[in-house]
Parts: sequence; C-alpha cells; structure tokens
Amino acid sequence: MSEQIKLIASRIKELRDISAISAQSLAAELNISEEIYLEYESGNTDIPVSFLYQIANRFNVELSAILTGDNPRLHTYQVVRKGKGANVERREDYKYQSLANNFIGKKAEPFIVTVAPEDDSFPVHFNSHKGQEFNYVIEGTLKIIINGHELVLEEGDSVYFDSSANHGMKALNGRQAKFLAIIL
Repeated sequence: MSEQIKLIASRIKELRDISAISAQSLAAELNISEEIYLEYESGNTDIPVSFLYQIANRFNVELSAILTGDNPRLHTYQVVRKGKGANVERREDYKYQSLANNFIGKKAEPFIVTVAPEDDSFPVHFNSHKGQEFNYVIEGTLKIIINGHELVLEEGDSVYFDSSANHGMKALNGRQAKFLAIIL
C-alpha cells in the first residue's frame, strides 16, 4: 500500500490509542470484524471512505485531519486555485484533490478526482459509504457503475446518487477522466 494510506492508518490507530479504546471494542462499535478493522489500521489495505467518515464522526475530528494530518483552520471561506487542491491519496485507483481541506465544519467533501486509463480487462473497484454523492465530469469519458447499472458520462454530464449503493468508476477511450465529486 502507499505511504499515504499507511499515514492515514497510523492516525486512526493514534485516535483509538489516545481514547483508550481496544481494537475489538471499536470494531464492534463500527459494526465490522476486528480482523477487518486491524487490516485498515495496519495500512496494508485500502480504507473505504465510509470507514473514514465513521472514524471522523466517532472521534469528533474533521475527515481532512485524518486524510492529511492537518487540522482545518478556516471558518468563513477557503479559496483553492486551479490544480492546487490538497492531494489526498486515499485509493490507488483514483487521485483525489481536496477542495475544502482547510475549512472547519464542512457539510460536504468536495474533491477533484482523476481516474487513469487502464486496460479493458482491469476490474472496476467498488465502494460504498453513507450519504449521497454528486459527480460532474470535467474531462474525458467516465463509466460509472451504481448497483450494477452502467452509465457512461461525457464531459459536462453529471450524476447524483445514494452513495450507500455499491459504486465504481473507470476511465474510457484510453484517456484519463477527471470529475468533481461532492460527498454529502
């Protein structure tokens, strides 16, 4: 796994240790097996965004603090210049740039997500998380699969969906796809 995922995992472990909660107790509270929890905390496996949200809510910290290691400081507004969003390596399949990492008390998490083109035989990786999600394609062509329904979105197309549904994305036509993702 990437160094960034290992850093995220160590922040999760640190939150648990500071709170003096056992891995077994926290796993039960989050309704996952202790084995899966320890895999996430080890940094040796991809950590779903739904789990990261649960951890952030459980320990009353900003998601961006878990993702980047920095606590947000802004209350009124945050400007992010083109291409300057905070890089968040959360999944190996996608490159995330946070567009509000330094804003306290966010009601949504906006990201620019870049999906690299892959061989057609490469499988789509799925995830799900609580809430809703809005995706707007900025560049390229994106296949999105939501609970088995395949949609092809071109530049300027968008989709809004229940993000607890199993979903995954894939860039098409041998070109990267870039989209604005807003997770609510």
